[in-house]
Amino acid sequence: PLDKNATDLVYMLPLKKFPKWICEAELKNGKKVQFASVKSMMQLFFHQDHFKKRKLVDDDVKTIYVQDFISGRRLEANKAVYLFGSHLIGPHGDDLIPFESEENAKLFMLKNGGTKILPYKKLSKGLIKYLDM
Repeated sequence: PLDKNATDLVYMLPLKKFPKWICEAELKNGKKVQFASVKSMMQLFFHQDHFKKRKLVDDDVKTIYVQDFISGRRLEANKAVYLFGSHLIGPHGDDLIPFESEENAKLFMLKNGGTKILPYKKLSKGLIKYLDM
């Protein structure tokens, strides 16, 4: 459930403004942290020590979750595919749009464009940094 007053840990955006983009990281201690987008959550995932050092989180990430942009179904991030280069702008600029299946991503691309559909294993620090430029 979405905390109505929560803000994104990375970009300080109000989560309630971006319900279709919400992602969540579950920490090893059971705490959950929500984010305004995939890009934001991956900042935490790829830079956990930075966030722990600054006391923004108090444990390592156990599992990360996204929601299919069409159906809204929640799924583990490593089971999703991600659309890169769509005309649709995320809560904080260019972002990755998660989908449960390549078919959903292709359907979305017909209307909203896109450059590439990426499997989870292709998400990298460099890609997230590029999206954040």
